[in-house]
Amino acid sequence: MTAYELLLIGGGAGVGKTSVAWEVSIALQERETAHCLIEGDFMDQIHPAPDGDPYRSAITERNIAAVWANYAALGQHRLIYSNTVSILEGPMISRAMGGNRGNRGNEADGVRVTHVLLTAEETTVRQRLAQREIGSQLVPHIERSLFMARKLDDEAPPGTARIPTDGRSVQEIAAHVVEATAW
Repeated sequence: MTAYELLLIGGGAGVGKTSVAWEVSIALQERETAHCLIEGDFMDQIHPAPDGDPYRSAITERNIAAVWANYAALGQHRLIYSNTVSILEGPMISRAMGGNRGNRGNEADGVRVTHVLLTAEETTVRQRLAQREIGSQLVPHIERSLFMARKLDDEAPPGTARIPTDGRSVQEIAAHVVEATAW
């Protein structure tokens, strides 16, 4: 048995990552399945970036390691982590959880990783972002989201579960995500 289990929920802006992650947590709570949740957007909010790291990956890893250490000390062994590019960051997040350095985020490293890529059609993304973005960054936000959706689809690790979110309830999507984890 692996020491830890990691669920990575990724996708472009507007696909519902945060809502789905919270709903997955609720579904697991209802099943009495122990777990914890980290919203990745809060792990790298610093300006200027330390040591000129434009992607802030070093501070992200340090912050995840610090938060995970607290959860692990309480006996937790399952982590839900949501962030746009989380499915591409499995090795870094696995290291932060105590997996082997340089690992590829698999069971041999002591961390079993489930990759979930949430997807949505461009029309859905535009509609969702228009409802939530009220400032001057709507158009750039939509453009970044569509770019990232293509990048994530192209670079997703083998075995990534792709779950469309268009026209589906958050509860239905979360049920598919929980099914993908086999938790």
